[in-house]
Amino acid sequence: MDTLRYYVSCNIIWDGFEMSTVSERVRKHRRKLREAGLRPIQLWVPDTRNPKFREECRRQSRLLGDDPNERDTLDWIEQAADFDDWE
Repeated sequence: MDTLRYYVSCNIIWDGFEMSTVSERVRKHRRKLREAGLRPIQLWVPDTRNPKFREECRRQSRLLGDDPNERDTLDWIEQAADFDDWE
């Protein structure tokens, strides 16, 4: 029987072409990024969904409420910030 075979798996012949595995595609993509002068990094940030994060933000905000320099600092940040491309 000479019919085209169609498979779901990415590791099997599909429509006459061999599909690459996910790891091969990722490896190729990363190689291209490195060739473009980029390098991978891992960045850990606070989990803003965590209730402890919210509590700590509130705590620090309350501490700044009585700071005599806070208004000047916020004014400076607003003047220095670039809001042109914000939506």
